[in-house]
Amino acid sequence: MKLKTVQYLITLTLVLTTLSAGFSQTQKPKSPPASAPGNSRAASFENGEELVYVAEFSRLLLKKMDVADFRFTAGREEPLQKANDPGVSSNAPTPYSLKLTGDISSKGFFSRLFNVNFRQRVESVVEPTFFTVESTKRTDEQGKRVRVSETTYDRGKLFWIERDPNDPTRVPRTATVSFTGQMQDVLSAVYFLRRQPLEVGKSFEMTLSDSGRVFQVPVRVVEKKRMKTVLGRVEVLRVDPQLYGPNGLVGGKGQFSIWFTNDSRRIPVSAKVKTEYGTFDITLRKVTNPPVRGYLTQKS
Repeated sequence: MKLKTVQYLITLTLVLTTLSAGFSQTQKPKSPPASAPGNSRAASFENGEELVYVAEFSRLLLKKMDVADFRFTAGREEPLQKANDPGVSSNAPTPYSLKLTGDISSKGFFSRLFNVNFRQRVESVVEPTFFTVESTKRTDEQGKRVRVSETTYDRGKLFWIERDPNDPTRVPRTATVSFTGQMQDVLSAVYFLRRQPLEVGKSFEMTLSDSGRVFQVPVRVVEKKRMKTVLGRVEVLRVDPQLYGPNGLVGGKGQFSIWFTNDSRRIPVSAKVKTEYGTFDITLRKVTNPPVRGYLTQKS
């Protein structure tokens, strides 16, 4: 099994664990698009939240081996312009950005068996009103190989650059892509879907940016059922982003499903990826609402 394929599947599975989603951050529209969600969906995580997951792999006689740990955090952040500009009145309405982080690292027997050793950290800054990503930073470690990339979104242009911090002489990889509408990266997409009015039978298409490329991702809300989770036995909605195929985020055959709680929080409690290599199951183990620091602390 190729390292890049394995890492892609695991990373997408939960960093994508909601995937699907976005349209690009161009000029701020004067009014939100018809499909834009209300702020009620955002409240559950904007005030501070941490989600912890474990990923397991199964194939033939190999049953649910630990593969990776996932940790996601979300919270408000005061914009740097506001913090550094003494001319801005402290009594003026204070805009804020939404700061998202995702950490994924390989673990367990699976890592040793397939010689898969990786860690990835993603940091996203999102404009919360229309929920469009403004910047993405990613550190990707695969054994001794390390890549650091940054993506910015400005006036209908996506600018992506990837560097090798271990070899400053290596020419960076770059890409520039035009877009219109909202945009999500693989991390902000998780939270974007949580804001949506999901209903069984509903289908929609979303736009996603990853590594300097833009993808159109069809999404279907497949079913509603009850599921045993760390939160108890709760009602969940199954969402299937169509990631696979010749024009998909992942080439080849496969199926990706995510289950969200059918309540105002829309917490992703489980995800499953079926591939030719086997099945990956991602399960929520812990939800916390840590004390909010920085911007919110200063405002309290």
